[in-house]
Amino acid sequence: MQGISGKACALVAGTRRGAVLWRLWAALALLVASGTGHATEGGIGYYVPGSMATMIDRAPVQQGWVIKPQYMHYSGDFAAGAETPIAGLVALGLDVELDAFVPGLLYTFEKKVLGADYTLGAFPSWVDVTVTGTVETPLGNFSRRDSVSGLGDTTLVPALMAWEDDCWQYNFAAFAHAPTGDYEAGRLANEGLNYWALDLVGGAAYTNPSAGFNFSAFAGVMFNEENDDTNYRSGRLFHLDASIQQMIKAGSGFLTLGLNGFWADQISDDRKPGIIIQGDFKQRTAGIGPVIGYMVPKGSENFLVELSWLPELDTENTPEGDYFWLKVVYQFQPGANR
Repeated sequence: MQGISGKACALVAGTRRGAVLWRLWAALALLVASGTGHATEGGIGYYVPGSMATMIDRAPVQQGWVIKPQYMHYSGDFAAGAETPIAGLVALGLDVELDAFVPGLLYTFEKKVLGADYTLGAFPSWVDVTVTGTVETPLGNFSRRDSVSGLGDTTLVPALMAWEDDCWQYNFAAFAHAPTGDYEAGRLANEGLNYWALDLVGGAAYTNPSAGFNFSAFAGVMFNEENDDTNYRSGRLFHLDASIQQMIKAGSGFLTLGLNGFWADQISDDRKPGIIIQGDFKQRTAGIGPVIGYMVPKGSENFLVELSWLPELDTENTPEGDYFWLKVVYQFQPGANR
């Protein structure tokens, strides 16, 4: 979410930037170093591959507003015999269709905090969800199909911070996921997840305007609270998104072409009283896909649009499918000459 300067950059990081990067990854490693992995309730949680992954997702580095509308479509399914705890039930062979519109609003303050550009914001959501599967009951198994549409959960951003060092940018973000969407135990499809979660994310990004090369990596740990309606508490989840993008001059802006990869693995046990699942229920997902975008940097006013496709190529105890993202960013400074 920043303009492109004309200066050349050295690809090799200096001692100071290397120390900053080391501290970010070391802190995340300490959070990750615990336990074995089990899956989130329903096999799906607040982490969504591609939500914070590329150049368009970096923390802002200029004072002012950022408007960031996003659309995400997901289609995926479990294996036919896969048992999944969901909404207080156990279901087989779930098939998930999800559309989400997530309009974000961010503000970056002029005054720095701990030497970083500091941003606050929020991302409400509107979702349309359809889930089909076979529900296990004492009287036998029954096919179910539930569909809902409405206000989803909201992501609050109490801290989004960016430190710049030559062509490197280091990010820290805290995302608080609030259960504002409707939820009903015993219903396969719900607008919300019905629990709070905190996602702590650290990132590093490199931009060389002369070569048109960009690299971004974001790693985080998701801490989930208990679902009060089912007494189910999903375990912690480690996630990593990384991308490489090449900028190509096109008209008054730049065309961006690249790849985005992701990997997520749960690192602590679920607490699931009353839910019996045969064998270990360990979650993992990974994939890689193309990303294309266009950006028009104009100093105090910047516009970016990006489209990505992220197929899941390796999953365990979570649906396997495809994520499609359309993101738009408009960044501006009120009262600035444009």
